[in-house]
Amino acid sequence: MKNNSIARSLTAATLGMIVCGLMVAGTSAMAQSAISQFREGHCSNRTLSGDYGFALTGEILGPGLQFRGVVMQHYDGKGNLTQVDHIVTGGFPPAEEWTPGSGTYTVNSNCTGSAVINIPGNPLSPVLLHFVVVKHGREIHQVVDANAVTAVGNKVD
Repeated sequence: MKNNSIARSLTAATLGMIVCGLMVAGTSAMAQSAISQFREGHCSNRTLSGDYGFALTGEILGPGLQFRGVVMQHYDGKGNLTQVDHIVTGGFPPAEEWTPGSGTYTVNSNCTGSAVINIPGNPLSPVLLHFVVVKHGREIHQVVDANAVTAVGNKVD
């Protein structure tokens, strides 16, 4: 009688461990599948859609002007963007509180991309930049192709 009870307990425990092991393996496989899909190129212009707030820092090479700024960019998911920025250069605020700009962007399947931004009245326009999209489209890291300027943007909820 005692051996039967122990045998049943061991059988139930073994079955429980097998079920738990299968559940863990299945969860891990699903997570790996989601990660590899993102890594294997499921980015496109649609990955960037909505508003992103950026902190911008850098230096205009040549004159060596340091600047800091904030930018709000809107991506339409189809390759067009609009933005406003407030850039403080050499400690001086901009003539216009919020400077508008617009342009186009392309997101590659590997989540890299580029953009061209036209800012009326800006002698450095058009601004050419490259970026990487991270955190499943929730964050963008940018670098301007001229000067020493970087920006990190987060999707606005």
